[in-house]
Amino acid sequence: MFVTYTLVWLIAGAVLCLLELLLPTAFVAFMMGISAFIVALVSLLIPNNLGLQIVLWLGLSTGFILLSRRFVPTKKSRSIQDAVVAETLTAIAPGKEGRVIYEGNSWRARCEDKENAIAPYEKVYVVRREGTLLIVIPENLLDS
Repeated sequence: MFVTYTLVWLIAGAVLCLLELLLPTAFVAFMMGISAFIVALVSLLIPNNLGLQIVLWLGLSTGFILLSRRFVPTKKSRSIQDAVVAETLTAIAPGKEGRVIYEGNSWRARCEDKENAIAPYEKVYVVRREGTLLIVIPENLLDS
């Protein structure tokens, strides 16, 4: 049996596409398989230039993988939910930072209202996070 580069590229494309079904790789193997199918078509036009075919396959695979990233959903980073309860460890002076205990860890915190002071061991709500700094509001501010 005579094996050509076209047949090799077709087999490689089929194996890579099937591999995506067995071991999901965020479409990486699938895009490499599609590239192999395209190179199989090109190998009909340029049958004896394996080096060019490999370079074309690498270029197409890279391009398709980069283009497919636009359509693959990304994991959202774990962020702080709105209005989560924390407790101050230290007093938070107006416009200054203090410490709160949130999810069992000590965090730097600042009051959302820069003119409001928060006493130690007071219940606060986490409004948002700015890096490693939590922006909080005291519970009594919401009650009034």
